[in-house]
Amino acid sequence: MLFLGGFGRSGTTLVERLLGELPGMCALGEVVHLWQRDIRDDERCGCGARFSGCAFWRRVGDLAFNGWANVDVDRIHTLRDAVERTRHIPRLASATAATDEVREYASYYARVYAAAAEVSGARMVIDSSKHSALAHVLRWADDLDLRVVHVVRDARGVAYSWTKTVSRPETDGADQMTRYSPGRSAVLWNAHNAAFGLLARRGVPVYRIRYEEFLADPRAGLIRLADFAGLPLHPEHLDFLRTEHADLRAGHSAAGNPMRFTVGRLALRRDDAWVRALPSTQRRLVGAVCGPLLRAYGYPLNIASEA
Repeated sequence: MLFLGGFGRSGTTLVERLLGELPGMCALGEVVHLWQRDIRDDERCGCGARFSGCAFWRRVGDLAFNGWANVDVDRIHTLRDAVERTRHIPRLASATAATDEVREYASYYARVYAAAAEVSGARMVIDSSKHSALAHVLRWADDLDLRVVHVVRDARGVAYSWTKTVSRPETDGADQMTRYSPGRSAVLWNAHNAAFGLLARRGVPVYRIRYEEFLADPRAGLIRLADFAGLPLHPEHLDFLRTEHADLRAGHSAAGNPMRFTVGRLALRRDDAWVRALPSTQRRLVGAVCGPLLRAYGYPLNIASEA
């Protein structure tokens, strides 16, 4: 399975939606939220239906657990709190991390992935959960071919995005997505991205892409990602891509960015509003906190050169 990782607001949903258009791939959204938002809260699937009314997810639940009613969500939450936290990553990265709790927690995800692959007929399912700790947990899952796509975006663009107010369509606008201050965002950007570097050093196949480069040439980017996933492409498989947009079908993303509800034309352009809109003091703060990794990923620290 293909795990899309990184820090939120880095473009993982966009990458997932485009990958989901390729033959042999099935995009599942952020499975990390499936247990609460879908099984418990019955929020909307990417296809627009309530989770309980989505035929795709109903079949997945039947195959994986003989019905979602048989899933002990409280137990999963207990396991999550015990093993799937950023602070647990050093322990998860050790050679002795494969405790019974880690393996049990990973097994719930593995069962969802296997069932989704069978229901969809896909050779590769995509989980865009992003969480670095979850990726470290999944490396201990039995019979799971884990491949990680590490999506990186300029920390200053990410910080600006986290300050914006975004409604959650799946709750009919009643709730809003989480917001972070630029300082908090910078600390989390460092922690999550560094964790994927550690995962690569533990032998997990990790392929890093930069949001900005991917959008500069999404066709070439998708070809490289499909090759990493082991799924060869033919030119006609990319017919849904146009010069500045993609034509998307409805999908079955369980949770994630509101973009998962987009059907039809999706504009493919970089969001560089932060260059003008993020105050200079905040740009300097984020640049200072994230400077070492920004340089490592090839981002210039001179804001003027990016404008």
